Amino acid sequence: MIPGIVLAAGRSTRLGRPKALLPAGDGRTFVARVLTTLADAAVDGAVVVARAEDEALATEVDRFAPFARTVVNANADRGQLSSLLTGLAAVDRPGVRAVLVTLVDVPLVSADTVRHLLAVARSAAAPIVRPSHHGRHGHPVIFARALFDELRAADPSAGAKAVVHRHREAVRDVDVEDAGCVEDVDTPADYERLFGGA
Repeated sequence: MIPGIVLAAGRSTRLGRPKALLPAGDGRTFVARVLTTLADAAVDGAVVVARAEDEALATEVDRFAPFARTVVNANADRGQLSSLLTGLAAVDRPGVRAVLVTLVDVPLVSADTVRHLLAVARSAAAPIVRPSHHGRHGHPVIFARALFDELRAADPSAGAKAVVHRHREAVRDVDVEDAGCVEDVDTPADYERLFGGA
């Protein structure tokens, strides 16, 4: 099994409003679009990591039950790694061979890309599988079970990137033509460029 972890507990300080419930230009919210993509790609269920006070996000995620559920990161201000570990604690169980980690602010990645990454992760021995678009690394990123304890022991200030860097020679980069895997929305200008301020 390879379940998904959607990180959605950031404060969105640069954007100025929560990203998860932003319109994704097609009548869906960012989180709805991400969860639909993961479900279409046959990810083995998903958790969305949120802040305790984000009841509107939890309500939106409830629409995707039983495929997806919300888990609360009580320490969200400790950074992104704390959310990844909250998600990992929620999905890790016997039979889980890897986890697929993505960001709620990368809503345009395609189901085909996710399917491709899952296929590579299931057939290759790589500890990390990630998409690459014209030389840029994107999301989702798949971490094999062999790295779970290393993620748990990582320095919060460096986060999962330090684990990726440590294993950079063994990372399997999968070339894709899907620009959506590298399009993250961090600022109002990003949102305007991708969605026209929808």
